[in-house]
Amino acid sequence: MDWDKLRIFHAVADAGSLTHAGERLNLSQSAVSRQIRALEESLNSTLFHRHARGLILTEQGELLFDATRAMSKRLEAASARIRDSEEEVFGELKVTTTTGFGTLWLAPRLTKLYEKYPDLKIDLMLEERVLDLPMREADVAIRMKEPSQADLIRKRLMTVQMQLYASRDYLERNGMPEDIEDMSDHRLVCQNPNAPQVGAGASLVQQLMANNPHSMLMVNNYFGVLQGVLHDLGIGALPDYLTEDFPHLVRVLPEIESADVPVFLAYPEELRHSKRISAFRDFVQDEIISHRKQLRQLGKI
Repeated sequence: MDWDKLRIFHAVADAGSLTHAGERLNLSQSAVSRQIRALEESLNSTLFHRHARGLILTEQGELLFDATRAMSKRLEAASARIRDSEEEVFGELKVTTTTGFGTLWLAPRLTKLYEKYPDLKIDLMLEERVLDLPMREADVAIRMKEPSQADLIRKRLMTVQMQLYASRDYLERNGMPEDIEDMSDHRLVCQNPNAPQVGAGASLVQQLMANNPHSMLMVNNYFGVLQGVLHDLGIGALPDYLTEDFPHLVRVLPEIESADVPVFLAYPEELRHSKRISAFRDFVQDEIISHRKQLRQLGKI
């Protein structure tokens, strides 16, 4: 159905006159009349009864006017919210990141974002698969490597490293390894090196596996690895951003760590001026600054 004809029909039905509708739309009466006839022909229905005093909607016309009136109200509401969005942050924001980072670092900090923007609706999608931002599978992503997709705005947030940690209870029972060869006496808890993850993490795990750990638990994300370590199952390869939130973990073999892993925030070029994106980006950057300050206070950087 032709949207322009519907717009003209709505104006005529609202005004009750071809002339008055034409004045509102800056069209001649004959042009308005032609569009109404064309719409009636396309619907094979009469929409108006013509009278000397003006036009009266037929039953079919009333049905169509109810629909265009509802459409008009929704468009007006959308326009108002678009105008408001220049100053306010609200609506849905689809965020994707890895299960580990989203569960262990991002989600616990979202309280501060909601306190500032209570009308924001975040759809947090945690998975190792890289979602297609240009195809709008998500609005914004935080990833452990620079995104390769085209037409994205990228911002490097921080650098993390994979390191080895264990619980105090585990180490009291099994002893502290002195060098990497001692891993043969311990259980290694890690991501499967064949699972989707950053290359630096996979390389570290392969290095540890080369020393024939006594036993292994492999999980497909770092949240699962952390749970294994917290429950005294073994020595885990975990990202160093956990040291602030889990200070009771003990670092093991501090000379062994992965290469630097860059953390990037990315979003489509078309969302450059989105207030939701700007609010989320600024929130993440502020939290990273706060995170680094606390690590400095703990003497860990």
